[in-house]
Amino acid sequence: MTPLVDALRAALRAAADPVAAPTMQAYMKSAMPFLGVAQPVRARILRECVVGDPPPTPGALAAVADALWDGAGFREERYLATALCGYRSYARWPDADWLPRYRHWLVSGAWWDHVDEISSRLVGPLVREDPARVVPVMRQWATDPDPWLRRASIICQLQSKEATDVGLLSDAIEASLKDEGFFLRKGIGWALRQHARTDPLWVREFVEAHPDLSPLSRREALKHL
Repeated sequence: MTPLVDALRAALRAAADPVAAPTMQAYMKSAMPFLGVAQPVRARILRECVVGDPPPTPGALAAVADALWDGAGFREERYLATALCGYRSYARWPDADWLPRYRHWLVSGAWWDHVDEISSRLVGPLVREDPARVVPVMRQWATDPDPWLRRASIICQLQSKEATDVGLLSDAIEASLKDEGFFLRKGIGWALRQHARTDPLWVREFVEAHPDLSPLSRREALKHL
């Protein structure tokens, strides 16, 4: 336990809203309870606590994030763990060596709120910055039995725009085309819809070449075309 972990947890508890907490838990269908701390308040807590006790090294950052995630009694602690890793002062510290950590979080978090944030905001930058090391891992995730890892491989490039590796995007989608899971089908449509903002022709051609896309995926992909 570090002083920063203690400070973050104390600040969360001080901001807890017992009226909002059960509503947030029900909405997220979460087995882990909420404290009832909304995102803007969490952002303020993170900013204030980090200013008071900034992690001095990537190792210290990892220790704080791991303690928040693995020792969480409330969902907001895990939200802070992911937000800390993407915080502007430290966003360049995580590298490909952090992928096992993110994999653990994806598998243990196992729900869209955690998976979408980790995939797009934490894994995505690594795909762009170190493709030689990270893309092969994404290809492994794309065929993993765990559906959340497969969703992560599909949506990790949501913010990539012109830097999107369309080979990876195509392979990740094709690996889950036959899966009937809602979150995979929705993720496929989301990834294609987002890339259509950059390359609508590629998305149209991909959809036409894959008649086995689910109606949900197809509808989402072509939503703005």
